[in-house]
Amino acid sequence: MFDSDFWARLPHQLSFLPDRLWGHVFLSFSSILAGVLISIPLGIYCSRRPKFEKVAVTIANIIQTIPGMALLAIMVFALNRTGMLPAWIALVLYSILPILRNTIAGMKSVDAGCLEAADGIGLNRWQRLRIVELPLAAPTILAGIRTASAWVVGAATLAYPVGATSLGDYIFAGLQTSNPAALMVGCVFSAGLALLLDMILGGLEKASQKRSLAWALGSLGCLVLVAVSPLLMKVMQQQQTRSLTGEAIASTDFVQEQPYVIGGKAFTEQYILIDYLRGVLAEENRETEAKAGLGSTIVLDSLKRGEIDCYVDYTGTLWANAMERKDNVSTAEMMIDIGTYLKEESGVLALGPLGFRNDYVFAMRKGQAEELGIESIDDLVQHADKLTAACEIEFWSRPEWEAVQSKYGLQFGKIKSMDANLMYGALSRGDADVIVAYRTDGRLASGEFVELEDPRFALPPYDAVLLVSPRLAKDRVATEKLRNLVNTISTEKMRKANSQIDIKGKPVSAAVEVLTDSAL
Repeated sequence: MFDSDFWARLPHQLSFLPDRLWGHVFLSFSSILAGVLISIPLGIYCSRRPKFEKVAVTIANIIQTIPGMALLAIMVFALNRTGMLPAWIALVLYSILPILRNTIAGMKSVDAGCLEAADGIGLNRWQRLRIVELPLAAPTILAGIRTASAWVVGAATLAYPVGATSLGDYIFAGLQTSNPAALMVGCVFSAGLALLLDMILGGLEKASQKRSLAWALGSLGCLVLVAVSPLLMKVMQQQQTRSLTGEAIASTDFVQEQPYVIGGKAFTEQYILIDYLRGVLAEENRETEAKAGLGSTIVLDSLKRGEIDCYVDYTGTLWANAMERKDNVSTAEMMIDIGTYLKEESGVLALGPLGFRNDYVFAMRKGQAEELGIESIDDLVQHADKLTAACEIEFWSRPEWEAVQSKYGLQFGKIKSMDANLMYGALSRGDADVIVAYRTDGRLASGEFVELEDPRFALPPYDAVLLVSPRLAKDRVATEKLRNLVNTISTEKMRKANSQIDIKGKPVSAAVEVLTDSAL
């Protein structure tokens, strides 16, 4: 793992650290603070009202049982937006239970004799709370905050698929692009942040136990330092970037107020295209940011709302999911209808096809397919009830799978959901007999696997099409630069670019070089 290639990739990965670490720190710290502001007053209230306590703790328990990704998805659909806000609300909800429980426990643990003494010297209810109850309950409450912080810092890495910048960007991108350097940076810094925050909160807990002002001030100072350092790193990096590009930008008449956000989905090809598009726009001195790992529905909705400015989608996905069309039409007619629909509905501009198709394809091990005499999905139907199929979880709920079932009557003995990068390993090991892959996957060209024909055309064509937001569409120079990419990438070239990562284990930059090589 720690070979020369790993160390060569590490500096490039660390260049993303200021932005991602700041995003993670801001998301974690602000959600924990909000959880404290909600849970401590609520816990104090509940400690005096047993019936209300039962209701509040039950609701907090129910929230805690919802899986992290599910809660994030609920927030996205409830708010009808992606980005920081849905992730922040989900993390706030996750932080409530341990703080609430410990606040109630701490308040109830205050010695009755202390309360009688407070009443005896004439303290009113608020004075007794401030002078007696909260100081005595503070160690227990801080222990709950420590538990909540560990949960929140870990869960913040899951914010990546909904478009919130965090250290999870490293982990998800590293998994999708087989990049151990990215995985290592993400894991080390997220774990380090959790441990550091736990140590600081431990210092505050000790300060409350010892009634030590020095311990408290020292711990708070460390907390502020941890919170501010990533922001300072980000600001310094931005100033350095602006100073390097300022002269080139000053030579043009265009003034860009905000960076263009290039979005993408969660598989290898999309990571390559994001970097490729960023490089193309950089040639016109346009500042860009990346927002990868988004779901099919989320990424299109983000473009419509202006949360991202450009990404590559596929006609079949837009036809079946966004437009809910089930009829089969020619590629040209589909492209025209999609462009018209997007423009009229949301002002999104379809610049045109990039030139390659990334259709869904059913694939099997070559030896097993030959042994069973399977060459098409029609042939597969006869054996499907004894076979296991694997695909990313999204496909099994998509209209395309419904269309395949409807036209072929296909029913597998067992279906599995897994990351697209893991499907081929499962197929090679025999953990799966059939996978639903992408036509441009580099591993399909290895000779180990065979694609099955779709004679009934259940699956629509998936021509890659370049989409831009209304904001980017107003930038004529940048839009024309992107329009020049239409019909410049063949399916073979895209497959070769993907194979740089999927088979050869090279970085995304090597795959981008394949796309920029005009000789291919």
